[in-house]
Amino acid sequence: MSYHVQLEVNGRRHEREVEPRMLLVHFLREELGLTGTNVGCETSLCGACTVLVDGAAVKSCTQLAVQADGASITTIEGLATNGELHALQQAFWDLHGLQCGYCTPGMILAAADLLERNPDPDDGEIREALKGNVCRCTGYHNIVRAVRRAAEGGAA
Repeated sequence: MSYHVQLEVNGRRHEREVEPRMLLVHFLREELGLTGTNVGCETSLCGACTVLVDGAAVKSCTQLAVQADGASITTIEGLATNGELHALQQAFWDLHGLQCGYCTPGMILAAADLLERNPDPDDGEIREALKGNVCRCTGYHNIVRAVRRAAEGGAA
């Protein structure tokens, strides 16, 4: 048994037949080839799979593709515009808010959700917004600096 889904991903419409148990993270990676969305813990603890669903940060390992039917989804690949990095992507690059990079797409998308809701967060608000995203490399200091820099530059 399969279900027909229609989604807008990074501004492009996609229609597919999917198994009812297919997770959104696997749909994005396997069906659409958008491998920037990482599979981490598969239990919603690490945040590596975070994407924006209708503008809100969602851990895509906790949502079925059929639940996203009709939604607008943004992945890390969809943040850049006309070859120009999004302000968050640029700030993470400039301020070394990444090391191995595995958590980075989820961190950036969680931060994008924060900046959309709160364009001028303080460090405590940034840390609170990112608490569901785990980084085992950086210690978070440069991540917080990068989100603050993007906010100062109008990253929302």
